[in-house]
Amino acid sequence: MTTVDGAAVTEVAAVGDSVLTAVGEVVVGRRRTLRLAVAAVLAGGHVLLEDVPGLGKTLMARSLAQALGLEFRRLQCTPDLLPADVTGSFLYDPAGREFTFRHGPVFAGLLLADEINRTPPKTQSALLEAMQERQVTVEGRTFPLPRPFHVLATANPVEYEGTYPLPEAQLDRFLLRLDVGYPPAAEELEVLRRRLSRQREETEIAAVVDAAQLARLQAGVEQVRVDEDVLRYCVDLVAATRQHPAVEIGASPRGSLALTLVSRALAVLDGRDFVVPEDVKECAVAGLAHRLTLRPETWTSGTTGVDVVTELLDKVPGPSSTRAAR
Repeated sequence: MTTVDGAAVTEVAAVGDSVLTAVGEVVVGRRRTLRLAVAAVLAGGHVLLEDVPGLGKTLMARSLAQALGLEFRRLQCTPDLLPADVTGSFLYDPAGREFTFRHGPVFAGLLLADEINRTPPKTQSALLEAMQERQVTVEGRTFPLPRPFHVLATANPVEYEGTYPLPEAQLDRFLLRLDVGYPPAAEELEVLRRRLSRQREETEIAAVVDAAQLARLQAGVEQVRVDEDVLRYCVDLVAATRQHPAVEIGASPRGSLALTLVSRALAVLDGRDFVVPEDVKECAVAGLAHRLTLRPETWTSGTTGVDVVTELLDKVPGPSSTRAAR
């Protein structure tokens, strides 16, 4: 197995800022969402963008792929989509008189699964092995995916007819779930100005890095130091979700791992080689809210996973207060 030498923290921070600047030329505002998405990629994970249509989720995914120099494929999820349409399948080649494997769209550096909740669970699950193991298995044969490999999926949370909500097992595979939100009036006005200025619908941005350089940046993030108190804070936050009265099933240890991995990437983006509690707090809602199963009676009150995690951030003592208590 070949190893990748990690980039220095200063290099990762500089490249990360360049990526955010490049994407910002196309995607107006959304700095917080973009920052968390870049952090998730640097941490080696996948991202779910969940919000109403028309807020630029697809544009954000395509622009990130261009800036990161990754091969981009878009999979438009529909009710009649089959697992083989995702992974690929064996086709008979009359010339060679044999079956050859035709690669599906999952064989890319960055796969955009657009409106993932519009395709049936059987097809949704075709992404599970790819997202977790970075490989697909078809007809008993295993095919490795390109490295780095990332999935950015979009979902529409306001329509229920003809949709298939993602099961908890698949939601848990996403390192972060992000919303986009409606832009302020000034940013929406800037969107209109830029569209009129370029005189075309398509947008293009130059690559800041390539796939090999991105792998070096991800290896560099692995060198970030996380103190024991910060690790304990991550565990305390996740443990608190399992005891909250509104939660039926709390976050698993994968939630603690998500906080740790993303907080390291956020620290690097800020030019630090160590994690502070503020890094954990910055990604806590995006890293934990989608991992919670709420009790049925809480639905009528309008309580969401975001509300639960936000409340716990105010209640669970951070490392300094924990240390003082000891």
